[in-house]
Amino acid sequence: MGSLFDTLQANAQRAGVTARTRRSQLWFQKNVKKLAIPDRKKLLKDPALDPGSKGIAGNMYMYFYDPKFKNELPYYDRFPLTIIVQPESNGFSGLNLHYLSPGIRALFLDELMATAPKNINDTTRLKLRYKLLAASKKYKEFKPCWKRYLGSKVKSKIVRVPMTDWEIAVFLPVQQFAKVKDITVWRASRRSYGASGGRSR
Repeated sequence: MGSLFDTLQANAQRAGVTARTRRSQLWFQKNVKKLAIPDRKKLLKDPALDPGSKGIAGNMYMYFYDPKFKNELPYYDRFPLTIIVQPESNGFSGLNLHYLSPGIRALFLDELMATAPKNINDTTRLKLRYKLLAASKKYKEFKPCWKRYLGSKVKSKIVRVPMTDWEIAVFLPVQQFAKVKDITVWRASRRSYGASGGRSR
């Protein structure tokens, strides 16, 4: 199977787009919109992703999830896109970026990436801490994204998205919210961190 990520990266290079710039962000957002919604099960098998690096803090992962208390939750994401921040005794906690609209999650990711080394590669990880995220106004969008996941409720392989592909991953329309529409979640997220002006896309 060909790689969706590799294809988009190659097309961006042919278009003369420099990675991790405002232009590349706009280019990936525009070109991902042209794609059909990816089959999530097939996406987990994309050769650009790494199924062998499980639950390591600072990495981004995709997986299927079935919450333990789903009946009590007002909504939840069946297919999280999570940057793991810390391991837990029975799972992990981290940032599920799907709880932000695509434009906002890309801008939030920019803030997070400012903590990354200048020269990144497929093994680069972020060094994030809950206290750092909670204490800084520039990370205000972390609030609706912060989730704790039980390892026993992960219902698929958990595959790592290399940092070189994060720009693509944030725009893929693979969020799968139960009970409500995507826009309802994104509006609730904006209210939770008091969005007004600034990052409001």
